[in-house]
Amino acid sequence: MAKKTTQKNTKSMEETLWDSANKLRGTVESSEYKHVVLGLIFLKFASDKFEERRAELIAEGKEKYLEMKEFYNMKNVFFLAPESRWSHVMENSKQDQIALIVDTALHTIEKNNPSLKGALPDNYFSRLNMDVSKLAALLDTINNIDTLKDKDQDIVGRVYEYFLSKFALAEGKGKGEFYTPKSIVNLIAEMIEPYKGIIYDPACGSGGMFVQSVKFIESHHGNKKEISIYGQEYTATTYKLAKMNLAIRGISANLGSVPADTFARDQHPDLKADFIMANPPFNQKDWRASNELFDDPRWSGYDVPPTSNANYAWILNMVSKLSANGIAGFILANGALSAGGEEYKIRKKLVENGLVEAIVILPRSMFYTTDISVTLWILNNNKTERTVVLPEETRQYRNRKNEVLFLDLRQIGEPFEKKFTQFSEQHIKDIAKTYHTWQQAGTEYEDIAEYCYAASLDEIKAKDFSLVPSKYIEFVNRDENIDFDEKMGHLQSEFSDLLKQEAESKADLLNVFKELGYEIEL
Repeated sequence: MAKKTTQKNTKSMEETLWDSANKLRGTVESSEYKHVVLGLIFLKFASDKFEERRAELIAEGKEKYLEMKEFYNMKNVFFLAPESRWSHVMENSKQDQIALIVDTALHTIEKNNPSLKGALPDNYFSRLNMDVSKLAALLDTINNIDTLKDKDQDIVGRVYEYFLSKFALAEGKGKGEFYTPKSIVNLIAEMIEPYKGIIYDPACGSGGMFVQSVKFIESHHGNKKEISIYGQEYTATTYKLAKMNLAIRGISANLGSVPADTFARDQHPDLKADFIMANPPFNQKDWRASNELFDDPRWSGYDVPPTSNANYAWILNMVSKLSANGIAGFILANGALSAGGEEYKIRKKLVENGLVEAIVILPRSMFYTTDISVTLWILNNNKTERTVVLPEETRQYRNRKNEVLFLDLRQIGEPFEKKFTQFSEQHIKDIAKTYHTWQQAGTEYEDIAEYCYAASLDEIKAKDFSLVPSKYIEFVNRDENIDFDEKMGHLQSEFSDLLKQEAESKADLLNVFKELGYEIEL
């Protein structure tokens, strides 16, 4: 009888590195540890590229230019002084002062390369007081990454992206705001197609929107030299992550001179973008004082967004940045679809002005920081009949100024990391195809129950400018004829009542024991 062989699951390079690095975590909190790991990955990558270019100069007989940074910068390689090179770090990796050596290496790289200004950790490793043996072991782990092994596969970019996503997963609710899941970013890119022009993200986090935009261009045979990238980020450490993330890919970007609040200190006030991609903070409160930014030009033509919630402030910021033919794809909490007060007035005018092109409800549990369903908005400054020339095809768009496409994707997706949902590549292609079919003249778009519906401006007016997709898309159980959204609302209300009753019962029981002279806790 033949011996049965068992197949072993082979771990990817990223998984192996993560498992190895994760074992070294100890006195450093997860929120800090990611900057340690990602900073070292950047240092290793920059050094490998430097050594590769240095070898080229030697092979060309240009030894006298080995310490001239111009001969590195001309090939988009960062110049590294001797104290910044990975070989120097590894030679001293077991020394007590290794944290200072790493800090010095990063500081010197930034000083010698102006494009990295504000990008690298400043005296970071020394301040952490990290255990020397654990830092040395982590250096050994990072040392195993061959960043130049396969240039077509973007090895270091893959590792960096994987570590970013794993840190977002590990940190959980409220700590992973800097990272937008890749499948959502890919969906936005496939829908708005940022081939050529200016791309902007007003809350850019770690730069994921920009990275996927460039990948989209490359995968569709576009030219990444035909785009310019602008962004802004408020949190200093995340601002550094974004700069490193882009530098690793050789992507140049203007993220502002410093990390700064987009509302209080707009670093791109005159920008007009062809594409905007964003995942701003959900339901941000107290984003301005009641007497501040009241006359800001970004709200021109609209009501002033309320201080209690920044959702519509983010929307109007993006509207103000759109070029004449600009298109924006961004994520917001579902409450923005039907909010009242000033938000209602702004939403009404956005619809009447023909800016709202598509509203897409995403499945629950796609984000690592919240399990709620959220909305992808597509705003388009040019929904008129026009011709669009793309690298792979030319499309004739029809006039959709008096229509909005609603998509409900809550039944679409596949499991990811057991408790999360993501879109597969095929899902993304199918969703984007539905959207582009609706946009184009000469194609046969059809409304599909429980999936999509093209609503007229008159229909939206009749529903008092609500943009909740279930008010337009047919979404019922065919056997019971039950509206699931309405049923879910009732179930949530019943659940809240049950919790309230349970709390009241516990309180009554505690009072009984107290009267009998017993102090207990339930």
